[in-house]
Amino acid sequence: MDKFIVQQLEKISLSMFRKEFLGIFHGSISARVEHNKFIINKREAIFDEMDDSSLIELYFNKDYRWNQASIDSEIHLNIYQNIHEAKYIAYGMPPFTMAYSLNHNKIIPKDYFGYKEFGNLKIYDPKHFEDWYERAPIDIVRYFKEQKSQIIIIRGYGVYVYDRDIHQLAKKMAIIEHSCRLLQLSRF
Repeated sequence: MDKFIVQQLEKISLSMFRKEFLGIFHGSISARVEHNKFIINKREAIFDEMDDSSLIELYFNKDYRWNQASIDSEIHLNIYQNIHEAKYIAYGMPPFTMAYSLNHNKIIPKDYFGYKEFGNLKIYDPKHFEDWYERAPIDIVRYFKEQKSQIIIIRGYGVYVYDRDIHQLAKKMAIIEHSCRLLQLSRF
């Protein structure tokens, strides 16, 4: 595996874990390394202790390694196959964003950075969770393309973000979480 990319994934996943964007065994982070290959965390990865053994390299054609990979691998694969600008992808559950998504249909940031970065964001409602993992790869890509957005907030499930730069990816998730935190706190 590419040492530089592995170090980037380790560093950003630790930062995202400390901010509670990624949990213990919850979330995923990946990087495309070739047109038909990406690196993603394994199923049992602990995001504050990521190293080479926490990551796995997957080809778009599935083989035995897919059994060790994150449950979100299929979603990452579909994003990489359909959105060529995607170099990095993260899925997390930032707590204020998740809480806000439960009772609202869109996020309209009232802080400067949230407003400048996003304006407003629709909250995607998966309707029911019984078959979500079967629908998710297609629904998420469709949303990205229809909304012309690099971020999707899924009610009760989490946030997917993609970008060409891993730091911009983390920044997007941090800004939306900060905006939702301010929206939640300003209610009181």
